[in-house]
Amino acid sequence: MIKPYYQEEEFSLFHGDALKILKQLHNIKFDLIYVDPPYLLSNDGITCQSGKMVSVNKGNWDKSMGFDEDLKSIDSWIKACKEVLKEDGSIWVSGTLHNIYKVGYLLEKNGYDIINDIIWYKPNAPPNLSCKYFTHSHEIVLWARKSRESHHTFNYGEMKVWNNPKDKLKNKDKQMRSVWSIPLIPKKEKEFGKHPTQKPLELLNRIITSSSNEGDLVLDPFTGSGTTGIASSILKRKFIGIDSNKEYLDVAIKRFQDERKSRLLFSPESKNQIMKYI
Repeated sequence: MIKPYYQEEEFSLFHGDALKILKQLHNIKFDLIYVDPPYLLSNDGITCQSGKMVSVNKGNWDKSMGFDEDLKSIDSWIKACKEVLKEDGSIWVSGTLHNIYKVGYLLEKNGYDIINDIIWYKPNAPPNLSCKYFTHSHEIVLWARKSRESHHTFNYGEMKVWNNPKDKLKNKDKQMRSVWSIPLIPKKEKEFGKHPTQKPLELLNRIITSSSNEGDLVLDPFTGSGTTGIASSILKRKFIGIDSNKEYLDVAIKRFQDERKSRLLFSPESKNQIMKYI
């Protein structure tokens, strides 16, 4: 069996191609999978970052290979994830208009049952410099269970009374809705470096809290700088992450070691301590 690039406590990182590594981990079954795949939007366009015009390109891994090849690529990791997902497990997939509709189609084609489409609204999204279309200010996160017969986890009560130290009963004891207003990542989450598509801890906090329980095993096959793993660690879940880039894995390791040093895991309020990072 392949050896982890890094392993400490119940936090493991593997370096390499996700599909190849998942084949070697086929005996492990996950309660929850979060996938932040290539969005396929690196098309030589421009975007705004910190008030400056910059290239939208993230790298060759984010370039579209054409409609049919993109479908094949997405289909391959969707199938691989289903192989390692428990019968009552669920999967979350982030995306934008560039990839998410292909993802939704292929999830259903592969027998998953889509439960929700979450709109992650970014109140501090950068402006659109071209002025030729509406400003992109949201991403879509699809939540699906393995099949219609799956008894997926949903911690409904915790979502109703979503605690925030700055605003007790943030959700005011009402059903949490499918539009989540969460700002882009703050500077303190980039302390050890950042990934070009890094997600805020608050987003993963909601995903992991809502659809898994303490002690569950979480997978992120494109883990980048490790936000899913950090959230899993703080929320007392076991975690396995995979990435093909050692530089980003090294950032994930530094973030995990910093989190572990803070001893948040041993706090009696560990479920809510993640808010201190936000």
